[in-house]
Amino acid sequence: MTADREPEGPRTFADPFGRAMRDFHRGEPGRLVYRDGTEVQDGNVEGFYFTPRAEWGEETTLELERLADARGPVVDVGCGTGQHVRWFQDRGVDAVGVDVSPNAVGTAREMGAERVLVGDMHDLPFEDGRFRAVHCVGTQLALGGSLAGIAALLREFARVTAEDAVGLVDNYDPTRLGADFFGFRPDPREGIAHRCFHFEYERARWEPGVRAVGPALHFLLCSPDRLRAAASETPWTVAAVRHTEPREIHYRARLERKPADGAGPDDRFSDRTTSDDRFSDRTTSDDRFSDRTTSDDRFSDRAGSDDEPSAAAIGARFFPVLVVRRGTE
Repeated sequence: MTADREPEGPRTFADPFGRAMRDFHRGEPGRLVYRDGTEVQDGNVEGFYFTPRAEWGEETTLELERLADARGPVVDVGCGTGQHVRWFQDRGVDAVGVDVSPNAVGTAREMGAERVLVGDMHDLPFEDGRFRAVHCVGTQLALGGSLAGIAALLREFARVTAEDAVGLVDNYDPTRLGADFFGFRPDPREGIAHRCFHFEYERARWEPGVRAVGPALHFLLCSPDRLRAAASETPWTVAAVRHTEPREIHYRARLERKPADGAGPDDRFSDRTTSDDRFSDRTTSDDRFSDRTTSDDRFSDRAGSDDEPSAAAIGARFFPVLVVRRGTE
């Protein structure tokens, strides 16, 4: 069965997230939700993935300009519909997008992104030192599933970047979150929490009650201090952090590669702004996530060690086949 065909029988291809993007782009929008048990939250496909550039805001544009100023190729990890890839390519920047969702990548191509491909961010399909900048915004970094998993992702980003590369990542700050945050799971460790949910998608043309159900996703939410600690075990350093609106529960972190001697951030940007206020003051999408099989119940009520391997780090590296459900849970 190809990705574009409607589900037949009890099983279908596991890409509800990408299907939602594809169908919206083609003028046949369905309904994408996050589900955590009996609770649901709207996926807001239009707002997160099809916002016109004129509505991005000045700070978002400044973030992208800073990555473009790295004077080399940029990789957008978790590129979704390719809106940022297209922004770079329209400015003559060599940009490549990668996403685990085949339908998201297909949509990005249909919308004009010239260089996007399906790939696993844990094992990026690029040669060493290929890029000068990494853009990974949408809390994909949290899919590392543990501090060790986040560090492993950062090391993979370092593998495909030059020694003077820069980057931008984001996460939610658990020190500013409460139990009302969707999918929230507490953790007794300071500056650590978890988020668990899965995607469900219903398309208008499908028989009522039929929905594509994605695998469980587990996100390791960590404070900026915890991110700094994880980064300290990698070639990256956290150069600046900005908490974003609304409520300042979300933050973006600007990364710089450490000099080879390990002395800390260099001064290659000393003649330009490096303060936090170059970062966006609006909350970004948290659902550009890779559909990846993970387990959430192993983190719900126990601390674990800081370097406990995540389910994502040891789990499947492919799209599982999903059950198409009828009715409600």
